[in-house]
Amino acid sequence: MTPEQLRVFVAVAEEQHMTRAAARLNMTQSTASAAIAALEARHEIKLFDRIGRGISLTEEGRAFLPEARAVLARFAEAEAMLAETRGLERGHIRLIASQTIAGYWLPPYLAAFRQARPGIEVTLEIGNTQEAAERLRAGLHDLALVEGDVEDAKLERVQIGADRLMLVSAAPPPGKLDARALSAASWVLREPGSGTRSTAEAALADLGVAPHALSAALVLPSNEAVLSAVEAGAGITILSAHVVARSLSLGTVRDWDLRLAPRPFYALRHRDHHVSHATRDLLARIDQSQLDDLTRTE
Repeated sequence: MTPEQLRVFVAVAEEQHMTRAAARLNMTQSTASAAIAALEARHEIKLFDRIGRGISLTEEGRAFLPEARAVLARFAEAEAMLAETRGLERGHIRLIASQTIAGYWLPPYLAAFRQARPGIEVTLEIGNTQEAAERLRAGLHDLALVEGDVEDAKLERVQIGADRLMLVSAAPPPGKLDARALSAASWVLREPGSGTRSTAEAALADLGVAPHALSAALVLPSNEAVLSAVEAGAGITILSAHVVARSLSLGTVRDWDLRLAPRPFYALRHRDHHVSHATRDLLARIDQSQLDDLTRTE
């Protein structure tokens, strides 16, 4: 049966008149009659008794009426849900972000989005850049926000922000900072697959320091673990300015004043997956906030 057949059945049952029901539904009397006939024929049942010009429900029709009304009510709720989703009154965004973005850069944007769109639920998971891309490819998330380079024909990438990387340690920096000094230092690094690590290695390569030449004293799975180890004197590291800001202000780490190229932040989406109105709105708000920040600094 179709929703249209159900609407006709309910209208005829309530009006007890085929012509009035057709007029109520803005259709011809023959179209309404055909819908009822098709419904009865399909299920081999009589829904109405026709006596002269009158029409009344059969016992089967009376039993079917509340079920038909219930189904139409669910259709109406579904249509309302889609309308509300389109109007950004309801929705759900499934995000995954790498650690630096999720822990330091993204929260203010999510707080502002939540205030503007209180009916939209946002769930956020954390993983390194490689993990985020893998989960996006598997269809587990609508959007991935990462800081590492991801080259995949299935994923579309757009820059949404940038970050500054800093070389820091607990001990004072050496008087002469060159490739030899960097290669000889003890390093505390993030795990392979981390955007922070891949970007740091790329920055060091530009300075003539090959990644395989680094002496990794420790390899740790989070920014916080790396920073704590560095504060304890385990070695030097390259981390986001967002991550080390508080430690710099407290004096627990020192900036080696190494000028590193800005690190872009990217939004990734699967090319074959639909982008919801809510997801588009979130990205637009992040982009506008970036523009507003730039304008304020000019």
